[in-house]
Amino acid sequence: MNHQEKMTPGMRQKFILKLLKESQHPLKGNELAKRTNVSRQVIVQDISILKAKNEPILATSQGYLYITKQPNLVQHIIAVNHSPEETKKELYLIVDHGVTVKNVIVEHPVYGEITASIMVSTRAEVDQFINKINSTNATYLSALTDGTHLHTLEADSMENIKAACRELEKERFLLDL
Repeated sequence: MNHQEKMTPGMRQKFILKLLKESQHPLKGNELAKRTNVSRQVIVQDISILKAKNEPILATSQGYLYITKQPNLVQHIIAVNHSPEETKKELYLIVDHGVTVKNVIVEHPVYGEITASIMVSTRAEVDQFINKINSTNATYLSALTDGTHLHTLEADSMENIKAACRELEKERFLLDL
């Protein structure tokens, strides 16, 4: 569909869904806005509507992803603690073993459990995540809990996750569960 054509909201949402399903990488809101000739805020609203319709769309620091279930992947939740300055090292140790860090989870005294998507699988994605934190002067969620947080890890095999955990343990990042 030509992005210059005037789309109804329903047409635009179907087009956004098509783009997300076909993409092998996250799509930024600004990119979707250009492709559909609307503002980024309209894209945010469209994504919210699509999520409300149970479309498995994930907002990550790299952009929007359409989540398709990977049949042979295993997941495991780990508890870690480290300083903000050690975040890059922690994430590198994990992704270097072929493991994806899906999220960060902290326990807030008022809001309860807070989960935020990270979705990093490579050093380049880790660098992009860290640069975004730094360039926006954002605070790591782990700052709310003096460095203690959880990650959901995903990999092709539990062996990859165990190897990453051994490295985290050597650095004294991994907490005993």
